[in-house]
Amino acid sequence: MTARATSSDHPAPVTVRIQADDFSIADEIAALTKDRGDIGAVVSFTGLCRDEGGKLSALELEHYPGMAERAIRTIAEQAVTRFSLTGITAIHRHGAIAPGGNIVAVVAAAPHRQAAFDGAAFLMDYLKTDAPFWKKEHLAGGGTGEWVSAKDADDAAKARWRRS
Repeated sequence: MTARATSSDHPAPVTVRIQADDFSIADEIAALTKDRGDIGAVVSFTGLCRDEGGKLSALELEHYPGMAERAIRTIAEQAVTRFSLTGITAIHRHGAIAPGGNIVAVVAAAPHRQAAFDGAAFLMDYLKTDAPFWKKEHLAGGGTGEWVSAKDADDAAKARWRRS
């Protein structure tokens, strides 16, 4: 199931999707920039599933439908306002994802490059810490591994936005 929401009362397009299906980062960039002459920079980030040195056959991502979209939309709208973005897209997949598969995409558009870089980093840092997703390892040798815990480095990355 794909959850799709685009804010109509926000000055810049904010698109948030939670979906099982894969995505094309090129298609997402094209959709955000189509017929737009006000965009001077686009920054994209794609997060992929790692095999953790051959340990994993898949990473299973679960989310709480509705809650995940609202949490991501809130921070995406903050990014638009804080960095004067001309648009932003956030896509997060759920379900079992094999190593090398896309997990998350962030595309930030702005008149200038630094705003696009900052907007994408800001959203990604908050996605790693505050978006309600749970990750369970599926082991290459069969069976399941651990639920993936939050990392201190992700919290530290998010903390830099409180200082600036």
